[in-house]
Amino acid sequence: MVWFWIATTIPIALLTLGGLLGGAWAVAALLYMGGLIHVMDRLVHGAAVRTGDDGEFPSGLVLSVVLGLAHFPVMAIGVAAVAGVTGLSLGAKLCCFLAFGLFFGQVSNANAHELIHKSARWPRRLGMWVYITLLFGHHTSAHPKVHHIWVATAKDPNSARDGESFYHFWPRAWIGSFKAGWHAENAMRARAGARKSPLHPYVLYVVGGAACALLAAWLAGVGGMLAYVALASYGTMQLLLSDYVQHYGLRRAVRESGKPEPVAAGHSWNAPQLYTSALMLNAPRHSDHHATPHREFPALRLEDGMPVLPQSLPLMASLALWPRMWRRVMDPRVAKLRASQQ
Repeated sequence: MVWFWIATTIPIALLTLGGLLGGAWAVAALLYMGGLIHVMDRLVHGAAVRTGDDGEFPSGLVLSVVLGLAHFPVMAIGVAAVAGVTGLSLGAKLCCFLAFGLFFGQVSNANAHELIHKSARWPRRLGMWVYITLLFGHHTSAHPKVHHIWVATAKDPNSARDGESFYHFWPRAWIGSFKAGWHAENAMRARAGARKSPLHPYVLYVVGGAACALLAAWLAGVGGMLAYVALASYGTMQLLLSDYVQHYGLRRAVRESGKPEPVAAGHSWNAPQLYTSALMLNAPRHSDHHATPHREFPALRLEDGMPVLPQSLPLMASLALWPRMWRRVMDPRVAKLRASQQ
C-alpha cells in the first residue's frame, strides 16, 4: 500500500538533507515529523473514505528491511549533525535533534517491532540490531516473551496502571522489562539445555549498545557519544510512551484458577488515523497486533468494546507528558470502558 512507503521514506530524505545541509531542510524535517503528519491524517482520511482504502498492507517485508537498513546511516547522520560534525548552526542542531529523535521513536522503533515478530531469523536479527543501536536491545526478548504473554496484567512491566503517570511508568517499565526479559531468556535457555546458543542474547544487547556508544565517540568525540545517547534515549522514551498510551488502565480479569483471561480486543487502546498509522506501520492498531502478533502491519477491525483513543497515537503520547491533562481526558474513558465490561 503506497501510503506506508510515502509516510516512512519522505522523512528519510528530509532528515538526510537536514543533517548534512541544515537550514530549511532541518526545519522541513522537523515540520514533517512534528506537524505535517497530523495534517495528513485529516487529508488522507478523506481520500481513503472516497476510495474505500482501509490502510491495509498485503506484504511489508520489503519495506521493513529497507527501513531497517536505512536506520543505521540515518542514525550516523543524526549523531554527526547534533554533535556538530556537519557544521550546522545551533538552531539547525536543535531541529535535527527533535526531528531525528521523532523518527527513531515513531518509525525505527515501530519497524524494529515489526521485524522481531517475523518468523525468519535474519529479519529478527535486523530488528534486534535496530533496538541495540537505540540502547533498548532487551526489548527484543521482553516484548514477545513477557509483554505478549502478560499484557494488561501486573506481571507486565509495560502495561501502565490506572492513574499512573508516564514519569512513574517510564523507569518502572524500562528496568522492569530488562529484568523480566532476562528471566524469560534464562528460563528458555534452561529448557533448551545442551541445545541452547553459547552466546546469551543479553551479552549482545549490553555489549552491542556499549560498542555503539564507543563508535560514536571514536567518530565524533565526546560530543558524538553524548549526541548518540541523547538521540537513542529520546527514541526509546517514545516507544515507552506508546506502550503507556496503548495499555493505560486496561486489565485482564483474573479467573478462579488464578490465570488471566485470554487477551482480547478490549485490552489495547487503538488509533485509526490513516497517515500516522502508516508512518508507524500500523502499530497504533494495537488490538489486532495482540490478537495476531505475526500479521504484517496490523489491521483495524473495529469490534464492540474495542477501546479507541480520541486522537492519533503521537498526539496522545504528547498529551501523556502532561499527567493532569492526560488523566482528565483518559480516566473517564477507562471508567466507562470498565463499566461496559461488567
